[in-house]
Amino acid sequence: MAEKEVECCDAVEVHENLLKIVNETMPEETELYDLAELFKVFGDSTRIRILFVLFEAEVCVCDLAQVLQMTQSAISHQLKILKQNKLVKSRREGKSIFYSLADDHVRTIIAQGCDHIEEN
Repeated sequence: MAEKEVECCDAVEVHENLLKIVNETMPEETELYDLAELFKVFGDSTRIRILFVLFEAEVCVCDLAQVLQMTQSAISHQLKILKQNKLVKSRREGKSIFYSLADDHVRTIIAQGCDHIEEN
């Protein structure tokens, strides 16, 4: 099936007011890059599964490995990426380290994503 061409304005008129607003509100290129990198982290189903577990409870690596039927090594690797991107946090209790969502922003991103895909 052929893709539909994107339609353009008939007039060759530049909408100066709109362009001014966009230019004034557009984030810096570095901020846009960082945002794109953040969303890449959500592009891995294993990390999404981990976040869904953490959405419900604070858990240790062994619990995550058990519930997701993966090795602790694989879970640890994904947790490192999530932690580097400030999506999860950890706390030590004796010899165990427990992981949880970093803050309510992460919870909101996940919930909004679910709402979005359920609409379609």
